[in-house]
Amino acid sequence: MTPIDLSTTIQAKSDQLNADDLISGPITIKVTGVKGTSEPTQPIAISYEGDNGKPYKPCKSMRRVMVTAWGANGADYIGRSMTVYRDNDVAFGGIKVGGIRISHLSHLEGPLTMALTVTRASRKPYTVQPLAVATLPDLNPEHKHWEACRQGIRDGKTTVADLRKKYAITNENEIKLIEA
Repeated sequence: MTPIDLSTTIQAKSDQLNADDLISGPITIKVTGVKGTSEPTQPIAISYEGDNGKPYKPCKSMRRVMVTAWGANGADYIGRSMTVYRDNDVAFGGIKVGGIRISHLSHLEGPLTMALTVTRASRKPYTVQPLAVATLPDLNPEHKHWEACRQGIRDGKTTVADLRKKYAITNENEIKLIEA
């Protein structure tokens, strides 16, 4: 029988944020993009400022937290922030291996508590606290700089990415900004 080297299959995934990356403590990240992946157990990759090509790929429970708090449209997450931490009690196959959990989310009015599955037969309350971040003003058609921003995009003097550094822009308003 031909030997099969399994050592390469046990290395930590270097293409994503890992619980081991958070051993030194929690980090607060600002979302810059949300996209689907081809991985059935981690179908979402959340890019964030300074991720160095290692997006956060939340587990199903943390995706449920985000959808409950922020809604189902991942595009609306851009510009929002969260604090993630290593939870040493996260188990896989009955063994505590550690995992990434969300402790705080921006754009919450108050603490959010919901029941999350711990095991197939057990659900426990999970609470996420509001994250206080400096908020950007919303850029929408009623904003006094709306037309100037639209003109700047048309003239090539600015981009939506540049405007996102100064304003909070929903997906719907981004489409309106770039319409001729």
